[in-house]
Amino acid sequence: MSSPHVLVVDDTHVDRHVVSMALMRHNVRVTAVESVMQALMFLDSEHDVDMIVSDYCMPDMTGYDLLMEVKKSPKLAHLPVVIASSDNIPERIRKCLDGGAKDYILKPVKIVDVPRILNYI
Repeated sequence: MSSPHVLVVDDTHVDRHVVSMALMRHNVRVTAVESVMQALMFLDSEHDVDMIVSDYCMPDMTGYDLLMEVKKSPKLAHLPVVIASSDNIPERIRKCLDGGAKDYILKPVKIVDVPRILNYI
């Protein structure tokens, strides 16, 4: 079986790097982008993504916006989406989970979070 491919979306370079490195330690192929628009363009052209891990707070469009775009697309709706955020806001967490996110993980994402994330692939 080939390694799973995860799209990491985060506008902060350090957070993108931390999540990417944690996933790669578990033999996961990672593509990292810094915005929702870049993620949507990548998903439009790339068809082997198995999961999306997205920051919530980003300029222009949020991780929730990305989640909504993915879930309304017949081509992408099957993809599991995990939202990561440093904000522990119950209403936001519920909104994301009700919108179809598989999980909402508090940042910083740690190596111990990776099995939990990969459980959704």
